[in-house]
Amino acid sequence: MKPVLLIDFGSTYTKLTAVDVDSEQILGTAAAYTTVQTDINDGLNKGLAILRQKTGDIEFSECYACSSAAGGLRMVTSGLVPELTSEAARLASLGAGAKVVGVYSFQLTEDDIEDIKETKPDIFLLVGGTDGGNTECILHNAKMLAEMKPSFPIVIAGNRSCARQCQRLLEGCEVYVCENVMPKFGVLNITPTQKKIREIFLNRIVLAKGLSKITSLLSDIMMPTPSAVLQAMNLLAQGCDEETGIGDLVAVDVGGATTDIYSIADGMPKAANTVYKGLPEPFSKRTVEGDIGMRYSINGIVEATSIQRVSEISGLSVSRAEELIKYLSENTDKVPENDGDDLRKLDFALASLAVETAVMRHAGTMEETYTMMGLTYVQAGKDLSGVKQVILTGGSIIHSPDAADIARSALYSPMHPMSLRPKEADIWVDRKYILAAMGLLSVHYPGAALRIMKKELEKNGYSKQENL
Repeated sequence: MKPVLLIDFGSTYTKLTAVDVDSEQILGTAAAYTTVQTDINDGLNKGLAILRQKTGDIEFSECYACSSAAGGLRMVTSGLVPELTSEAARLASLGAGAKVVGVYSFQLTEDDIEDIKETKPDIFLLVGGTDGGNTECILHNAKMLAEMKPSFPIVIAGNRSCARQCQRLLEGCEVYVCENVMPKFGVLNITPTQKKIREIFLNRIVLAKGLSKITSLLSDIMMPTPSAVLQAMNLLAQGCDEETGIGDLVAVDVGGATTDIYSIADGMPKAANTVYKGLPEPFSKRTVEGDIGMRYSINGIVEATSIQRVSEISGLSVSRAEELIKYLSENTDKVPENDGDDLRKLDFALASLAVETAVMRHAGTMEETYTMMGLTYVQAGKDLSGVKQVILTGGSIIHSPDAADIARSALYSPMHPMSLRPKEADIWVDRKYILAAMGLLSVHYPGAALRIMKKELEKNGYSKQENL
């Protein structure tokens, strides 16, 4: 027996998962309120006490952790063109597990600098220009940042022709230089920047958020929670040397404040009469919808869809739905109490619409156009229509008896015919909330992590979207 403890310090809950890597079994899971405002060890110790009631008094051989506590890894980026270098910077940040709280394009203004000061990011990503291209914008932005004397580290990942000049302009600041996130027009190179962001998170941000108190317990790794989930999704899709994966997938993590979407797929056009428009997207992609959540961002779901659709899907009257939405926005810890509860019906509708909206924003779109060659299709973003696996997780969803039905909202619907969402797929539900833990475990035990996921994720059969 080789027990390993895996910890996820969330914004609300600290989740613990105990695994025996020899038998590839989950020994137990537990959760307690995250106490980052006082001493993060308080919440951890409560969680450990709950876990010991299930596992007994185990001495763990190794311990690994991830965290999104205290606001997660908050990043601001600036680039040249919104659709190109700025978008490349955003994709690099999201793929590193960050929460992007500001994206700026072109030259920073004095008002932008004031906004950045108020935002207080953990890291600033400065990009702009292809290698050998425009230098004026990134140099201007480096000067503007230098004048504000930032307390946060700055990662420079723009035009290599002036990267060192930007570094000299920022002398006295904490600065790191990486390869250009877009060295050539339309070419992404985000892996080196993501690696540097994670290093900074480990070496600096962990200390800033008070998480250094638990580093003596850890064997090796601390990473942002979304980065751990993305690592788990890559492993589940692609497999490892000793175990095959399940293939391309889309994963949806619906939280109280945000909804994260992950896709592991190429997503490029397959048909000869389809052309691609815009910046090619990474094979492993993560997006975050900050206005879509089951409690703190409950009104964002209604604003993105309509109260009429909430009423239609839930079976509640518009007035009753509005009454309950107002109640939940003021009582964010409230959960449905029984199967006949109006709150359960409302939660089903809200979750279905959250999944539908977030996946539509993540997936690409198709447009018809006519050229000299006849009818042509123009694709923007990822084509996920051929993806055959959909994974659903998130504390507000996984305990719902309707989770599989909610997951079907990620699939193609005639209501939105130009959205390139999966047409039909197997539905998997992360009932034990283990994906972040398996991402951590996979760093040293990929085969065990993959086999545990295959065994523990609840498979609900092959599904096609019904028109909600």
